[in-house]
Amino acid sequence: MSFNTPIDRRGTNSTKWDKMEKLYGVSPDDGLAMWTADSDYQTAPCVIEAVIGAAEHGVFGYGVEDDAYRNAIQWWMQTRHNWSIEKDWILTVQGLGNGIALCLDVWTDPGDAAVIFTPVYHEFALKIKKAGRVVTECPLAREGDTYGLDLQDAQSRLTGKEKILIWCSPQNPSGRVWSPQELRDLSAFARKNGLLLVSDEIHHDLVFPGNTFVPIATAAPEDADNTVYLTAASKTFNIAGQRTGNMIIADPDLRAAMRKRLSTLDYQPSVLGITMITAAYSAQGAVWADAQVAHLKTNCDIFNAGINAIPGVWSMPLQSTYLAWVDFSATGMTYQEVASRIQGSAKIAVSHGPTFGKGGETFMRFNLATQTATVEEAVRRMQLAFADLQ
Repeated sequence: MSFNTPIDRRGTNSTKWDKMEKLYGVSPDDGLAMWTADSDYQTAPCVIEAVIGAAEHGVFGYGVEDDAYRNAIQWWMQTRHNWSIEKDWILTVQGLGNGIALCLDVWTDPGDAAVIFTPVYHEFALKIKKAGRVVTECPLAREGDTYGLDLQDAQSRLTGKEKILIWCSPQNPSGRVWSPQELRDLSAFARKNGLLLVSDEIHHDLVFPGNTFVPIATAAPEDADNTVYLTAASKTFNIAGQRTGNMIIADPDLRAAMRKRLSTLDYQPSVLGITMITAAYSAQGAVWADAQVAHLKTNCDIFNAGINAIPGVWSMPLQSTYLAWVDFSATGMTYQEVASRIQGSAKIAVSHGPTFGKGGETFMRFNLATQTATVEEAVRRMQLAFADLQ
């Protein structure tokens, strides 16, 4: 596997590398890009081979979502996640950000509110606000080294305007893997309050040993008529730039409503996206995905050991994802000073915690999906930037 082979992404129209100077003041010439959630190594060989085959064919006309594509998704969900789905449940959208925006468009109206549990992936709130909807933030409860659900507190925050609940499982940015009981409780909460549950499960393949991801579909099958499941190969296989993801909708009425909207928008899937997902969701892709998790675990262990050696700095133990969630509150520094040290002194571009909502005010998120040498260099730079705390 080639996870540690250096890949120069500068000047390749990479959001992660080619926008970081504009957004964070960190030059790609000597800086490290550890913000946007994509990886710095090549995708699985089986995916590359499929793209080469498509290029050699040389025709890139209109395409269809064929049986091979749908069969691959079915096989992956059954084999990897013990989730049995029907082929006609599968809809293709332009990535999960687009999927969330479509859910807001189809099942809410301007002025309605959407529930999110924070801190959570910042695009949830951005999508809600862009759609002219209102964000209802329900903070997760800090429970030692992780987060938990406080549904009693969440209930007290509802205004009556909420129509939809956007959920993140596994959780970004904390890497929390939710238990089946927590998922059942959440699903029951959504139904009790008349909220359509939209579950973003994009990180479901990036789970570390000792933890088991459970799709909310299998934890709470009785609520399939009130749930839209969002999945994608994009994080697992580093193909987010193909802008291809899946809505899996078991309920025929919900599915018909979304199909109608996709037809109205004249949406058609990317031919290369379909080709890449079909290749990724395979036995060869599974071997590569498992090797990637082992690589990420190594990076995570190195990062946490080095960062937690800095007094006042604490990296939350990860159960999944490749996104380290680091708390700087015990340093006694202002957020601006922390950001200045990371971006100015260490020259590392990271995602800022406050953008993830309530509970993120003292955190930074670091992307560890890179070469191990880069993680080691990031730790070295961070220890130097905060050397006066030693």
